Amino acid sequence: MRNWYKNRFSYDVKEEWLVKTPGIVFALATAIRAFTAKGDGVIIQQPVYYPFSGLVLSNERRLVNNPLIYKDGKYYIDFDDFEEKIIREKVKLFLLCSPHNPVARVWTRKELRRLGDICLKHNVIVVSDEIHADFVYGKNKHIIFPGIRPEYLNNTVLCTSPSKTFNMPGLQVSNIFIANDKLRLQFIKTIRKTGYSHLNTLGIVACTAAYEHGAQWLEALKVYLWENISFVKGFLESQIPQVKLVEPEGTYLLWLDFSALKLKDDDLEELIEKKAKLWLSPGRAFGAGGQGFQRLNIACPRQVLEQALLQLKRAIDCSYRPLA
Repeated sequence: MRNWYKNRFSYDVKEEWLVKTPGIVFALATAIRAFTAKGDGVIIQQPVYYPFSGLVLSNERRLVNNPLIYKDGKYYIDFDDFEEKIIREKVKLFLLCSPHNPVARVWTRKELRRLGDICLKHNVIVVSDEIHADFVYGKNKHIIFPGIRPEYLNNTVLCTSPSKTFNMPGLQVSNIFIANDKLRLQFIKTIRKTGYSHLNTLGIVACTAAYEHGAQWLEALKVYLWENISFVKGFLESQIPQVKLVEPEGTYLLWLDFSALKLKDDDLEELIEKKAKLWLSPGRAFGAGGQGFQRLNIACPRQVLEQALLQLKRAIDCSYRPLA
């Protein structure tokens, strides 16, 4: 695993930083409990992976949202709002999603540095979920957040896992790197309180095998995924122009904009589930800014993807057939 991150991301992890958990969501919940108290503010950037908000609220912390800006088909960070809310809401913790799920942004070094500097300035701990780091396309480059500045290393909980890269979430193993001794001890103490002290042995073996022998497989997979993305883009443009693809920079999850249909969320979900008979992830599940969107997983055989798009086309054509 150390070689994986060094060779692919120029980031050198240390064995003593490592804490293994049964998943990144488990790690996020642990960090929230370890580094904040009930009533403390935790900031996220919606629309974002829905467990982020659920974990904050279920642990009785205050959810603070720095909504992403959707402009001209791309998402951007509102840095002024980010800092203003950290100050106003006395935020203690930032849950960073990088690359971002569901909007498929690969944050640039400049963007990440600006976030990191704000967090350092106001003593906000960063928990960086980088589970999709291996899926980046074109000229985009994934930047390991704590590797940007030495100061970030001491202020960050880096969450990684082979579960997305190698499709093994059921084996329940994630690798959490915490360089700061004090933060790592707090994190470990909080895990011990859960009673979950032993990981799935098969998961640990599979994790090792994947990182040591899975590189060739991954490179072939990424080619196939990019071809799937290109297929979806072409199909939408030629067959369902009402649905717009938010151009993905990373991940294998596509963010589709259905706003041109002018449907309420309940009606949109009825179209997807009842008429197209598909099971996508409804945009509103990802919080503010997700209304009118759906998330599509394209990590599947091409024929499955094509069938899904044909079903979606038929459902939209039948519902929006022009009057004679």
